[in-house]
Amino acid sequence: MAPVKVFGSAAFTNVARVLVCLEEVGADYEVVDIDFPTKQHKKPEHLARNPFGEIPAFQDGDLVLFESRAIAKYILRKYRTDEVDMLRESNPQEAAMVDVWTEVEAHQYNKALTPIVMECIINPTAYGIPTNQKVVDESVAKLNKVLKVYEAHLSEHEYLAGSFISFADLNHFAYTCRFMETPYAPLFDAFPSVKSWWEKLMSRPSMKKLSANLRG
Repeated sequence: MAPVKVFGSAAFTNVARVLVCLEEVGADYEVVDIDFPTKQHKKPEHLARNPFGEIPAFQDGDLVLFESRAIAKYILRKYRTDEVDMLRESNPQEAAMVDVWTEVEAHQYNKALTPIVMECIINPTAYGIPTNQKVVDESVAKLNKVLKVYEAHLSEHEYLAGSFISFADLNHFAYTCRFMETPYAPLFDAFPSVKSWWEKLMSRPSMKKLSANLRG
């Protein structure tokens, strides 16, 4: 069987969200590089895969998908086994908890943390745009409030959805990994349960492997 294809650089966070799921399920895959500086992501060939001209895009035979969270869920459904079941869809209650914390990541955690990564790393290094400290300060304050909720929850649960690792946890990998490169990484030290959870995630082979590409 031909490997699935992921279109986009492994250094990009949304691509890494897909790749970490592929690594966790042990699927064969190929990363097809899309060159941003030459705007390859805006050319007709890629727009046929992702009409918004963004990455990643994904191909499995005749099936072509875009949007990283949707791609990731497809992967976790297709390659689900009794040993690797990151969506827990056979158990409605567990699946609901996965869904809840997946939504929390998208609408609370990611919205607070991503601007810090953008302002401290991506804008200055990729675009030559100086850090907007006002945006950073506001986002750090928001993230601190979010992490208080995470701390309370993770002080009672090993992982976000319960005693099992799930898509909800994997979803945090890429942007948190980049956040840990910023001067604000010590913020996690104030939340011991969150820090322990993050260290546990980063001990996984999939995340060890992919974090090297993100930090590159």
